[in-house]
Amino acid sequence: MFEPLVTFGDVTGEYFALRQAAGLVSGMRRLVWVTGPDAVAFLDGLISQAVGPMTEGAVARSLLLEPRGKLRAAMWVWRGQERVGLLTDSARLDDVVEDLTRYRFRVDAQIAVDERPVLELWGPGSAAVLSAAGLPAPDGWSAEGNAFVGSMPLDGLARYAAVGADRDVLVEAGAVPAGLLASTAVRIEGGEPAVGVDVDESTIPQEAGLVEGAVSFTKGCYLGQELVARIDSRGRVNRHLRGIEMAANALPPTGAIVRLREDDVGVLTSVAESLTVRAPIGLAVIRREAEPGQSVEVVWDGGSVAAVVRALPFDDFAVR
Repeated sequence: MFEPLVTFGDVTGEYFALRQAAGLVSGMRRLVWVTGPDAVAFLDGLISQAVGPMTEGAVARSLLLEPRGKLRAAMWVWRGQERVGLLTDSARLDDVVEDLTRYRFRVDAQIAVDERPVLELWGPGSAAVLSAAGLPAPDGWSAEGNAFVGSMPLDGLARYAAVGADRDVLVEAGAVPAGLLASTAVRIEGGEPAVGVDVDESTIPQEAGLVEGAVSFTKGCYLGQELVARIDSRGRVNRHLRGIEMAANALPPTGAIVRLREDDVGVLTSVAESLTVRAPIGLAVIRREAEPGQSVEVVWDGGSVAAVVRALPFDDFAVR
């Protein structure tokens, strides 16, 4: 039910729908509701975002960390009065529910997974498709009947999550179904790591570039706060999530080694063909000595290709 398709048969058309019109993606995320009088206070003590100061209907990014400050999940927070939605990667759903349940004691808060699929609209035409389908296109999140729609832009590219919407109605309104090949390319271009793929529980939030807008440094304690705050105040990390742009038309496999001179500095975790950058591109958490602009080599069993380290998002990501 929630597994995304690799492609619907036209990767190029799907890609340009995501970048220039309205692409419809499904299966990538799930929604968890935390409800009850203590929902906001409970989450404020657990996740990195300051939920309390958010206004009702607002959306913000947040992180769920383990006690040592390493990543468990990244999410979008939908703030309600006695209801807060947590939109997270499908692959992290069980971890999110497990952690919320483990730390829920002496609070009046209930945890429930919304069993309906999360449909996503990516691209500058997304708001028009939602409107044609009779749904809102909010800056935050809002409800229309039993459907919920929330904004989650990808570095300036319009992107919405719709829960309880009718997929056929969205397609009739102009959305183009898009699969994993096309959406991965756009995700890489935008510099968004997938937790469990590009970053995991060995990753510090600062290494993944996920701190800005997702971490409050002014609220009270939350799970894993000590490491994140210490690095922010007086430390630095030895690795960073970077883009890798291949210098030739060769698509390396995930797991390929990124090599700077004679040293292995990281591993390619996501890879795709970018029609905007006009080259194969990927993501890798690599050692800080491999700085943007430096030449590297990507090596795998049976092949290699010259490449260049890029800052994220890729320079050509500007919405056109």
